[in-house]
Amino acid sequence: MSVPSRDRLPRYVAPLPAWLEALALRLVWPIVAINLAGTAFGFWYYRHQLAETTVWLWPVVPDSPGATLFIALSLAAWKLGRQSPALDALAFFGCIKLGLWTPYVQLALNGPGGIATWLYWFLIVSHLGMAAEAFVLHRYADFPAWAVGAAAGWYWLNDVVDYFVPVGESVHHTPLRVEQVGGEAVHALAAHDRAAAAAVTLTLLATYLALVTRLKKVE
Repeated sequence: MSVPSRDRLPRYVAPLPAWLEALALRLVWPIVAINLAGTAFGFWYYRHQLAETTVWLWPVVPDSPGATLFIALSLAAWKLGRQSPALDALAFFGCIKLGLWTPYVQLALNGPGGIATWLYWFLIVSHLGMAAEAFVLHRYADFPAWAVGAAAGWYWLNDVVDYFVPVGESVHHTPLRVEQVGGEAVHALAAHDRAAAAAVTLTLLATYLALVTRLKKVE
């Protein structure tokens, strides 16, 4: 599959240089492999939380590995000529949301205490890379309204069960070190509300950026 030409989009929905977008799409298979490796690492990282969660709730737990899996599948499907608008939208939402939420939480809420320095910075840098990847998708993704709605619905559901309405044992967001008090997770702390506000804001941001991309592409 050849690299699609670049549409005339506003800088805020296509912030990467054109040459970098094209390079990423030429190196699509190594990037797919990197994302699949990140997915495997992410599931390992969530292994304890998954072990404590009822199996039918597992899909709402490993958010970042889900996002890297979505974008790996989206890129592979495009390269193989089997593109899925819903998969493209899920990849875009996931990489924008988790790619920015995790650095915010690590830098503004958790801090470097209680985790190996290499892992702390790996989480920040790798997730920022996820956010950058999202801005390559407009080269081949059109983001029809129904696909944006499906992705928005999935990530709104994640926000609800992650922070606001416990389903099963508890809320399901990634454990925050800053919430640990005496070995127990305390969700009544201000840090919980700030993490929730960031998640909701980023879901809104992804929705807006996807819809603007769609609008500009059909103008």
